[in-house]
Amino acid sequence: MNLSLAAYSLLAWAAQPLLKRKLRRRAKAEPGYAEAVPERFGCYTPRDLGREAAGQWVWVHAVSLGETRAAALLIHELRAAMPGMRLLLTHGTATGRAEGRKLLQPGDIQVWQPWDSRKAVRRFLQQFQPAIGVLMETEIWPNLVQGCQRMGVPLVLANARLNAKSQAGAQRWSSLFEPTYGALRAVWAQTEEDAERLRSVGAPVQAVLGNLKFDVQPDAALLEQGKAWRAVSQRPVVVLASSREGEEAQWMAQWAGRKFHGVAGQCQWLIVPRHPQRFDEVHAQLLEAGLRVARRSQWGDGLPPTDVDVWLGDSLGEMPLYYAAADIGLLGGSFEPLGGQNLIEAAACGCPMVIGPHTFNFAQVSQTACEVGAAFRVLDMEQGVQLATALVRDASSLAAARQAALEFAASHRGTARATAQAIQQLLPYR
Repeated sequence: MNLSLAAYSLLAWAAQPLLKRKLRRRAKAEPGYAEAVPERFGCYTPRDLGREAAGQWVWVHAVSLGETRAAALLIHELRAAMPGMRLLLTHGTATGRAEGRKLLQPGDIQVWQPWDSRKAVRRFLQQFQPAIGVLMETEIWPNLVQGCQRMGVPLVLANARLNAKSQAGAQRWSSLFEPTYGALRAVWAQTEEDAERLRSVGAPVQAVLGNLKFDVQPDAALLEQGKAWRAVSQRPVVVLASSREGEEAQWMAQWAGRKFHGVAGQCQWLIVPRHPQRFDEVHAQLLEAGLRVARRSQWGDGLPPTDVDVWLGDSLGEMPLYYAAADIGLLGGSFEPLGGQNLIEAAACGCPMVIGPHTFNFAQVSQTACEVGAAFRVLDMEQGVQLATALVRDASSLAAARQAALEFAASHRGTARATAQAIQQLLPYR
């Protein structure tokens, strides 16, 4: 073990009480964080959990909600190729774990990702002895990667991406991260730019396979429900999708500054916060601003009220509904320096997006979407509101943007099958 890994391991061990305290605090807002806490430290109930299939598990780690939805596409292709596959699914967040339950079949197991201490990782690997491990997107943990290498578990990074900021951090701590990336068996990048950055930190990039999220097929029932919402509204619908802290305030500043005039003030606004723990907070902010608000959670299966300023999307798993309900959207995470959110699902639903200046987490997909007319770049929220509300007045331009979004999503599909085939080639059994 090099000195950097030793120091890191000591810090990971020392931070365990802080992790437990953080989990207790998070559980007050999201009870899922109180579930099966010992699993995070490699302690399982019953003690023989998963051992009957030791050496057979296909382990997929999807840290949060977005990664879990991408993993669902890959898991579907893996099951099609290997009907008897035993799935071991791990997560780091409560929303990821809740979404992951939907993917389980009889014989599968779902547990928390082990905390990245040497002891927790060793317990996890000894408990399940996976045949292969598949980390989704960015989930590189030094002790987890090194532990897999020591125990002979091939570990791969699928749908891999690395932004410039993370690349700089990995290069700054190269004595820790170069051996970590180098210990992976294979890396399959989303874009050529991701591949170049990953290679620069020592990752064994084998191919650029694209982004799994292009393979998403939006739920048809949710799409139809969203279209019904749009039809019942007497005003154009504009969604602020997956908004992050500070962005709702930016949007409300436009309202308070009397900049919502003409068609802007005549739009039906739909705000969908990214994180469920913020639903109540955003609702209170909107009310304090003097806006008339209706919460999605309160109208159930019926149609939304049309006599309010804002529909608040306070539900999980319904983004296709929200995108289908909207004529156009503003992309959350891109109006604060947070790196943006992925606009692929919006495109698959035919919803063009207006994006702010901060999309470093999804730089290539955002750039390509703008190039083909499926998205539009602006400098700030004020320009975003102005452009979105101008486009809803221009029927032909809006129709062209909606068609461009659908074609953009359709033209990049096939990553899930290619990734599943690559994983199969590394399995000791097929």
